[in-house]
Amino acid sequence: MSDAIEVRAHAKLNVFLRVLGRRSDGYHDVETLILPLQLHDDVTVGLRTGAADVAVEVETAVEGVPAPAGPDNLAAAAVRAFAEATGEHRDGVHVRIVKRIPVAAGMGGGSADAAAVLLALGQDLGVEREALSRIAARVGADVPALLHGGAVFASGVGEVVTPVHSPTTHWVVKPLGIPVRASDAYAWWDAHGVTGPDTGAIVAALETGNDELLGSALFDDLQRGVETRHPEVTATVEALEAAGALGAVMTGSGPTVVALARNLGHADTIAAQVPGAFVTSGPPPAAPRTMGPLSGVV
Repeated sequence: MSDAIEVRAHAKLNVFLRVLGRRSDGYHDVETLILPLQLHDDVTVGLRTGAADVAVEVETAVEGVPAPAGPDNLAAAAVRAFAEATGEHRDGVHVRIVKRIPVAAGMGGGSADAAAVLLALGQDLGVEREALSRIAARVGADVPALLHGGAVFASGVGEVVTPVHSPTTHWVVKPLGIPVRASDAYAWWDAHGVTGPDTGAIVAALETGNDELLGSALFDDLQRGVETRHPEVTATVEALEAAGALGAVMTGSGPTVVALARNLGHADTIAAQVPGAFVTSGPPPAAPRTMGPLSGVV
């Protein structure tokens, strides 16, 4: 890798998250519709001159968004998984992440960063997307979906990914600043075991641009367990709906709440009534996610 490669790592929301049950390996089978958002981290992958390790440097671009780093960062795990799968051991790989996506918020920030690293390494070595998807599944449940770059229906533990057509949708996002571990959210689901409805209608609503139906059908099977322990989730859903949202739901393992709006103007009106909320859209415009080599080497 003679040059650094920059990739946009897009956040996601779960239009729905249906938990089917706990598996013998401790993971859970799910069905979920994952929608990438314009909100993104910037990830740069390149050689670290004079070093022989994997270094991950993280800085924040948004006040209040922490910048976690260290060997357990999913970006570092992605580099290791790529090397193990391809036999290409790159000494001195340096990953620089500029964070905008809230951390431990159910928006897939760490998974998006890992997917971006795989895209950069794959571009450098000419590794096809199918092979990258197999590597992504080793790194984390959301990584294969976020590697795709568009809306997807994901099943299994997230490794089975099917593209879904999605017109542009507009969302109000309200992070709550209460870190929730995915393992805890799923353990809380185990305590009551309620599985949501069949998802055919909600997928059709997204694909056909029926925002009124889509908003009324949003659901997350993990929400009940999280909001029982964090009632701020319930209060935020109610506040967004009272502000005129077509529907509001916790995303992923939470605690972030997202609300669907009719258009950008409607989203701005809703966000203005809920302190700390912001507006984004998804999926991002179709464009190459890898920006190509940058001048110089990081």
